[in-house]
Amino acid sequence: MKEKKLSAPQADELSAGTDGGRKKITLPSEIMFFIAICLMALSVSMCASADFGVSMIVAPAYIISLKFPFLTFGQWEYVFQGVLFVAFCVLMKKFRLAYLFSFLSVVVYGLVLDLFRAVIPVFNPAVFAPGTLPLWIRILLFASGTLVTAFAVALFRQTYLYPQVYDFFVIGLTARYRLPFTKFKTIFDMSFLALGVILSLALFQGFRGIGVGTLITAVLNGFLINIIFKWLDKRFVYKPLFPSFASHFRLDGPDDRNKPEKQKGENV
Repeated sequence: MKEKKLSAPQADELSAGTDGGRKKITLPSEIMFFIAICLMALSVSMCASADFGVSMIVAPAYIISLKFPFLTFGQWEYVFQGVLFVAFCVLMKKFRLAYLFSFLSVVVYGLVLDLFRAVIPVFNPAVFAPGTLPLWIRILLFASGTLVTAFAVALFRQTYLYPQVYDFFVIGLTARYRLPFTKFKTIFDMSFLALGVILSLALFQGFRGIGVGTLITAVLNGFLINIIFKWLDKRFVYKPLFPSFASHFRLDGPDDRNKPEKQKGENV
């Protein structure tokens, strides 16, 4: 009997759902994206409470929130990422309605971040000021926060929905102008680190929100993300619940289909 030949889409689907003969577990992209946002907010709460230094990307918003608490940490994230979103649209020289989803991601993340910091005593700065917890708890929080951050970013990489503006800025511009992703991401991260240092010195005449933990996160984050991503990729496949909705999230529009495929960011 003549063997039936699979079409290219069928072959791709079969390949995506197996790994060396082992069937992968299928998970809905949209639900995993929401879980990733919650995990990201949890990890930032952990690292802020540990007070060894938050990641360089969130440092400016965190430092400003310490000095001007009339807005919460999450709300200051809206401000910083809102400004960055406007700059993104200007540099892209176009606007698509789907781009707004990256800011919607920020809104959800900010709400969950503030919720964690309000209802969980160990994360609440009004209950335990940063740095006042016992050292062993701070170390545990920082180590756990670093691992949870890497796990969250690895989940983001698997979904089609746009991440927060921080990462979307890098993803979109490198795709639009065909820039080297790693170099551009490094420059972007270093820029936020420099901004954080300037804000900390100007507002506190010392280092607040930036410390040895910031450096440890910068060194380990990419390594941990890749390990977790490979582990997840061998076991799970992510499919959209709404395929027609997912089609609107391609960064390459109808007029530039040959742009490089988007990459998920590694730092938060």
